[in-house]
Amino acid sequence: MTQSNAPKEPPTDEYDSPWKDILEHGFPEFIAFYFPDAYDQVDWSQGHTFKNTELRKIVRDAELGKRYADTLVQVMLINGDKQWIYVHIEIQGQRDHDFAKRMFTYNYRLFDRFDSPIASLAVLADNEAVWKPDSYSFEVLGCRHSLQFPVVKLLDYADRINSLETHTNPFALVTAAHLQTRQTKHDPEARLQAKRTLVRLLYRQSWDKQRILDLFAVLDWMMRLPEALEQKLWLEIETIEGENNMRYVTSIERLATKRGLEQGLEQGLEQGLEQGLEQGKLEGEAGVLQRQLIKRFGPLPKETQLRLNTASREQINIWVERILDAPSLSAVFDDH
Repeated sequence: MTQSNAPKEPPTDEYDSPWKDILEHGFPEFIAFYFPDAYDQVDWSQGHTFKNTELRKIVRDAELGKRYADTLVQVMLINGDKQWIYVHIEIQGQRDHDFAKRMFTYNYRLFDRFDSPIASLAVLADNEAVWKPDSYSFEVLGCRHSLQFPVVKLLDYADRINSLETHTNPFALVTAAHLQTRQTKHDPEARLQAKRTLVRLLYRQSWDKQRILDLFAVLDWMMRLPEALEQKLWLEIETIEGENNMRYVTSIERLATKRGLEQGLEQGLEQGLEQGLEQGKLEGEAGVLQRQLIKRFGPLPKETQLRLNTASREQINIWVERILDAPSLSAVFDDH
């Protein structure tokens, strides 16, 4: 067999995406929406405990692929023994031929570490409808070792977007946002309309402020818009928040741009108010982009920070368009 000498693409781990925050802040609802059979077997009155530090130690040497989140949670089952078990969740963002093997590997490593049953559950957020791995096994010298795990495919909800938008579970809204992001990839106006609808739905539910902020972070991260449409949406969000008497999301935008505006205004004293305001707005946009980059790819190298600090508006707009689908930090800034 001929072996390719082409360099292997470095894996991209996106476990610090907003998926992570909403999963941890709404874990019972996550299980209820995607894995209702598992939800019915857990004693939620006993609470649940995240074990992500332990998960990192156990799987840190594994090749990760492109993930939106992974987490490990301790829960108690409803049964006669009141047994504590561990639930391992993977949210996978792209097809990976080693995914099933990785689920198998994590499962037995976690079992070895905790000496307790491990439930491995997967949510597939990729674009390939026929890819749905749900098991891994091997057999040698009469010994057979296997794992079969429940899988949810977000694409399977594509014909149910209307019902998703009226569902009371927050992960229905997340699923709708994911699907509409894919459907409107080349249609910014349609994406603006879809994003506006989902933001309105945020305020129609009786969710608390933190849940709304968590969900908005997911929507905003998924459904990136060109600058002009983004500004238009922010004006509409202000109206929506005013109608509902909830100043939640727009306060984040004001905080995100405040520093840049202040710096621009100081320069405006010397260079003219108009130029200073423009510079402040530009620096505010660069600051928002910087936070999005850190959330996806971790701490930024000095050279990347320098490029952000000296970029033109045109460059920032290009990078903003790339950030959702780029597999790596270098791909965001690739001029070729």
